[in-house]
Amino acid sequence: MFNQKLYFNKKTIFSNRISVSPMCQYKSLNGFPSDWHYHHLRNLMETGAGSLTVESTSVSKIGKITHFDLCLYNYNHYLEHKKLIRYLKKIRNIPIIIQLSHSGRKGSTEIPWKKKNKPLKQKKWQTIAPSPISRAKGWPKPKEMSIKKISEVVKQFENSAKLAFKAGYDGVEIHMAHGYLIHQFCSPISNLRNDEYGLKKNKYKFPIEVIKSIKKIKPKYKIIGARVTGTDHLKNGIKISDAKNLINKLKKEGLEYVCVSSGGIIPITNLKASKGFRFKISKEIKKDCKIITRTSGMINDFKTIKKFLKGNNIDLVAIGRKLVQDKFFLLNEKKFNLNYQLPQYKYCLKN
Repeated sequence: MFNQKLYFNKKTIFSNRISVSPMCQYKSLNGFPSDWHYHHLRNLMETGAGSLTVESTSVSKIGKITHFDLCLYNYNHYLEHKKLIRYLKKIRNIPIIIQLSHSGRKGSTEIPWKKKNKPLKQKKWQTIAPSPISRAKGWPKPKEMSIKKISEVVKQFENSAKLAFKAGYDGVEIHMAHGYLIHQFCSPISNLRNDEYGLKKNKYKFPIEVIKSIKKIKPKYKIIGARVTGTDHLKNGIKISDAKNLINKLKKEGLEYVCVSSGGIIPITNLKASKGFRFKISKEIKKDCKIITRTSGMINDFKTIKKFLKGNNIDLVAIGRKLVQDKFFLLNEKKFNLNYQLPQYKYCLKN
């Protein structure tokens, strides 16, 4: 079950059903991968997981969350990402995906461990969004995006995806959750537009255009995925039926997998986190949308992972914090019996 390979095509194959989650580090300078990224990602490559997704990476200067976000939108960024991928692939040749994002109204904020969920007071920038609605009390009002600006951002996603494929990433994961810009367009909490980019007329036009534009330039053996919102955990927000509607539309345009998330459209929702709390909505999405599905959210023990993968309930389990806390969690648990060993540590690890 754990070691079952997942084939996207004859060249992109996940060696097992456990994937490393993208985790924002806020350690970039001018958007470039830093020494910290080499250290952090090397550790994650050696966990035994069958694939890895690099943290949320901005497609433009104003698409960042903080001044220290990883970026990939110009030639110099591309060169540094290419170096990083070469380094990581020498350690272990597993599929590496990069998560591409635009923060929208969520941007221009402090680093979370300094001031969590707080907008910048100095060196701030003008944020953009589908509608001029602040994220929360005390947050600046974003500028409503014109049709021209929307087209520009679609092109930015396409450009970043092109650079990612060229740099050696095996795929891109488009961030449509956690309150980022595409999520803002999909949620009635943040999108009150009455034009074709609103939620009444041509529903989900913006994310469809993003996927369409990337599919157009995607090399044959690369893959396209998305982090999607299963529910906003709010009375008038996204429901699972909306999520399934979006996924089915995106599938037609070339989307190959989803990672199901939830919440985040505003800082405080009705989300009640517990172990594997997104499993049920992930299972329903896989069943009804018939798409490769990854689940995430406080998954940190063998029993939970086994339950989720059993019976083909979902295809992939994403683990993040647990692998930071215990790099050898997967290799120390004999029941996983992963097809990956570190012979140098043979007498140190339990497996």
